[in-house]
Amino acid sequence: MLPLKSNRKGLNMKLSWLVICAGTLFLNPVTADCNITSQTVTCEDSGKNLSNIPTNLFQNVTKLSLKNNKISLKDSDKKILRHFINLTELYMNENVITVLYNNSFCSLTKLLILDISNNRISTVHNAAFAGLNQLAMLNLSYNRITQLDSDVFTSLKSLTVLNLQYNSLKSFHMKPPLKLIKIILAGNPWNCSCDLLDLQIGLTASNMTMENENSTTCTFPNTQKKFSVKTAANQPADCKIEEASLENTVTSISATELKSSALLTALTPNNVTGNNGTHTEFPLLGKSWTFLVGVLGFVLSTTLLIFTAVKCPTWYHYLISYSHHRLEENDLEMSEQEFSADMSSLPTVSGTNNEDPIVTFEKIHAFVPEEDGFIEDKYIDSYITEES
Repeated sequence: MLPLKSNRKGLNMKLSWLVICAGTLFLNPVTADCNITSQTVTCEDSGKNLSNIPTNLFQNVTKLSLKNNKISLKDSDKKILRHFINLTELYMNENVITVLYNNSFCSLTKLLILDISNNRISTVHNAAFAGLNQLAMLNLSYNRITQLDSDVFTSLKSLTVLNLQYNSLKSFHMKPPLKLIKIILAGNPWNCSCDLLDLQIGLTASNMTMENENSTTCTFPNTQKKFSVKTAANQPADCKIEEASLENTVTSISATELKSSALLTALTPNNVTGNNGTHTEFPLLGKSWTFLVGVLGFVLSTTLLIFTAVKCPTWYHYLISYSHHRLEENDLEMSEQEFSADMSSLPTVSGTNNEDPIVTFEKIHAFVPEEDGFIEDKYIDSYITEES
């Protein structure tokens, strides 16, 4: 009887566990597809093809694997990741991520390993890895990255392993703060020009090793095709000369463009005809010539105005002195009548003859200032003398 009771008790316990598991599956179907332990959550190869990071995962785990899903790392996913403050390993490879925006993993300050390979990443923002101060290994392989700014990895001061193989990179600039021990660059269409010089210097001057060195070869130019990226013939002196010549070329091109813009089209084809009767095209004057002519006209007009202001009093007196004209006979008779009327109005002195008023007139006018605003015309005086 005792074995039978013990068997029934064990069966009841199993049934209770089955009920608990069934309830868990019913209430939480997402986590049912994840392998959950005290320190690890693995939601890979579940067949569910998760499009979002589950919200009800244990947030005190140190390892989170979301491999082989359809997660695109939207804003909602980034908010969920911020709660995993104890996370040291994050695997999001084989998903559908296309862009790594700024501060995508900013709260994961304890993260050591980040694997986001085998996605569709084409753009990586400068601050995408901000906050990952402890990150040691970063895997960005098998993506579609065409360009990486040199500031992308400056915040990763603890980074030792960087995997960039099988992207679309043609050049890669390394800044001194990077203390890499191993770098993987195979499978990219590298352009072994001066743009790759700092990478070559970093590979030769440090203890960093390049994995698959023999298969990491140049694609451009054709003269260095299939040569190793590390040993491609790029000398610092040649690159400095090339850079200086490029600057001179840019300067000369700018000067040429400035001159050509000043001489665009001088005449239209309809106004000029060649010797053979065909229209000859000439460049018209550009806006620079218009501006130059305007400046010259302004300077000349200003100079002329200043000169006129200085010489105007002299010219005024010169013109006034020749403004008189010969009096006609009628005008002369009228002036004599007015003059005699003025003389009759003057006071007379007894004991004098008829000429006394004239003498008195001359005496009166003797006290008038010499410059009275009128100019004496000797022609009138001589004319009056002859008539008298």
